[in-house]
Amino acid sequence: MRLSPPDHSPVTTLGARPETSYNVRMPAFRVLGPLEVETDDGRSIEIGGGRQRAVLAVLLLRAGEVVSKESLITSIWGETPPKAAVTALQNAIVALRRALGPDLLRTKAPGYVLEVNGGSFDLREFEQLRRQAAGREAPERANLLRQALDLWRGPPLAEFAYEPFRDDIRYLEELRLLAREEWFDAELEAGRDAELVPQLETLVAEHWSRERLVEQLMQALCRAGRQADALAVYQAAYRRFVEEIGGPPGPRLQRLNLAIINGEVGLRPSAPSASPTEHIEEIAGLMLAGKLVPVLGSDGTALASHLAARFGYPSADPQDLARVAQYVALTKGSGPLSDELRDMLAQSPPPGAMHRFFASLPPRLREAGVPHQLLVTTSYDLSLEQAFLDAGEEFDVVSYVASGRDRGRFCHVQPDGTTTVIDVPNTYATELSLDRRTVILKLHGDVELQSFVVTEDDYIDYLARGDVGGAIPVGLAAKLSRSHFLFLGYGLSEWNLRLVLGRMWGADGASWRSWAVQPEAKPLERQFWRARDVDLFETPLDEYVTALGRFLELTRESRV
Repeated sequence: MRLSPPDHSPVTTLGARPETSYNVRMPAFRVLGPLEVETDDGRSIEIGGGRQRAVLAVLLLRAGEVVSKESLITSIWGETPPKAAVTALQNAIVALRRALGPDLLRTKAPGYVLEVNGGSFDLREFEQLRRQAAGREAPERANLLRQALDLWRGPPLAEFAYEPFRDDIRYLEELRLLAREEWFDAELEAGRDAELVPQLETLVAEHWSRERLVEQLMQALCRAGRQADALAVYQAAYRRFVEEIGGPPGPRLQRLNLAIINGEVGLRPSAPSASPTEHIEEIAGLMLAGKLVPVLGSDGTALASHLAARFGYPSADPQDLARVAQYVALTKGSGPLSDELRDMLAQSPPPGAMHRFFASLPPRLREAGVPHQLLVTTSYDLSLEQAFLDAGEEFDVVSYVASGRDRGRFCHVQPDGTTTVIDVPNTYATELSLDRRTVILKLHGDVELQSFVVTEDDYIDYLARGDVGGAIPVGLAAKLSRSHFLFLGYGLSEWNLRLVLGRMWGADGASWRSWAVQPEAKPLERQFWRARDVDLFETPLDEYVTALGRFLELTRESRV
């Protein structure tokens, strides 16, 4: 049943006399442009009052999540709110409920949650269309991304450009720009080149430091037969990067420039330069030469889902472990969170194909006369260690300490269980050598230490402590600085992916060529790896390590 507005009035004004207000079953919310709210039959609801509109905007940007009163006050009034901020917030909530209805804006400790459906919220619809586009063929992907971009009506929430929560609005602008880059990718892949040039030229002029856009413009020009113009774009970008940033564009853009000079046209930016067979051969060779550091990820979805169910996390889609853990720590305390994680991780899942593959390598490395592996992992469980125990191989563990008096340091656990805190990394070498045995570097702590980097606050604190090289023994730091990296099982949604890159590489990025293996990567994830000059191979991890193992075995047999 639809409720009618006051007679002869297409607009309902928040703050008018009670008798002129009305409840709406499911309004439509718009934030991809000016803030707008409409009834379910298309009539506008005017939200009156700047603070009320700001509160609604913040709740919409975090729709479906519990937003604490303290967070709302900080978002609206900044770090030093007036004494009347609590009362003003309560008044704004009451007024919003009068217009939106109590079923949409609910009180839930420690604050409020605004429930919206995807079809009634343009930001949700935008995100859903982008997800649907992932993995589709180029023409269909371009069409879905075009539908997503058509939802935008101008700069998002421009009236709040100077409010304390403006960083959230900048995030919306970044999403739009990423979607446009994804759309250009799809259009280029579909063979539409020349018609993209004017749009790309406009965007590159506005966002000159986004190398992906420069790359797309160069590709579009080159495929349209305008190689000289493509090279001119690179030269202009090069000069501006040097003048305003202090260094040249990244290696990927430099390689594209060289490829155009050499007359190589029709390039596809998302495709690795080597075939799968050539790639496996290259990775195997680097392993046997001791020049590759594998970085093993883990899926935190199961942990997140368990914590969400155990502690009543207020979201129907608890995928982000860091966010769920932060909620538990804030509402229940760090003690219950640590106890629950310890109980869960004490029953580690059995080793998988990836764990057993790396546990099988030490004999081959000894046979080849090269050092043992340095294995970097962000997992908390003991599955990798169990695989080495099952294979009869000794190993050292160097693990981060996230809490207690040794917080911020790493500790060394020897095969006999002896534990030593690494106080002076530059001189620490006792019983820790890759010439002797494998070293497992656990960047986020583990269950045996009962110390984890798991909440959002943990990650923020960890990122502020500098790179890994300053906290681990000098020999391991040297290994990290002169090795290729192979990232296995990392998705962009994981905090630990960005964390591990920041802690290992710092601001300068990788010095050596690296690869990532990820099944069914999304367009944004492909863009993430491209921006860091990491080649992406989209294949299931078990199939990947099986192919590596098969190649290494054939290589060994050929030598016998």
